[in-house]
Amino acid sequence: MPQPFDFALTTERFALFGHDPANVWAEGRLHRVLAGRETTIAPAPGGAEVAPPEAELAEPVRRLLGAGFDLPAFARFAAAEDPVLARLAAERPGLRPALVPDPWEALVTAITAQQVSLRAASAIRARFVQAFGRRHERAWAFPTRDRIARETPDRLRALGFSTRKAEYAIALARAPLDLDELAALPDHDVKAALTALPGIGEWTADWFLARHLGRTSAWPAGDLALRKAVGAFYLDGRYPTIAETRAVGDRLGEHANVAAHTLLAALRRLPA
Repeated sequence: MPQPFDFALTTERFALFGHDPANVWAEGRLHRVLAGRETTIAPAPGGAEVAPPEAELAEPVRRLLGAGFDLPAFARFAAAEDPVLARLAAERPGLRPALVPDPWEALVTAITAQQVSLRAASAIRARFVQAFGRRHERAWAFPTRDRIARETPDRLRALGFSTRKAEYAIALARAPLDLDELAALPDHDVKAALTALPGIGEWTADWFLARHLGRTSAWPAGDLALRKAVGAFYLDGRYPTIAETRAVGDRLGEHANVAAHTLLAALRRLPA
């Protein structure tokens, strides 16, 4: 892995919000189905140890662990331009935004998280994975798009989806949009393509840019937790408007995505 890299900080969120059958955190290791096989990702000096040690798993694991982000450039920017981020980054060297490998999974996960707590969303996602996914040894493969395209809203509602969210997930599964092709588009075109779909708003599209495509300038200004973090670290605890939060992101430029994850990680350490 490019340095700096801290395995524990980068994978921290997989252990925070309850059991996730598609990302099983156990004994300091992450178990995840990649390229059709269960993969175990464990800390190792300077990077991560992957089992099975197949060459085709190296790049998916590097991407999942945020290898593409330029942390030294972020640290230089923060030191020169933003004392708040400079302090928070110094406290968390090696924190990389972990990415969701699959675009379909990223969007369905975002749909489940709309307007509910992360713990509630995680519980719904877990039931969804176990109902429609395929179990390997410890981890489950995330349900395929084709599988959900054949379902009815009532099946998803039984798992905790609201009626609207069930309809959104099935509409996404059946949509003619090629989600893999979005990676070749600029940010504004990605957002336009996604927000044209039922139930996909700016918040969901922003998190797709941040946590699937890994776009460096992604900044989900409408996210409640990110707004709370901006208020806590920049505004003496005052809860900012979306416009105020967006203004902070605008001045971060190509470092906004790493900054967002740094702020969110720091927020989790504050007293409740």
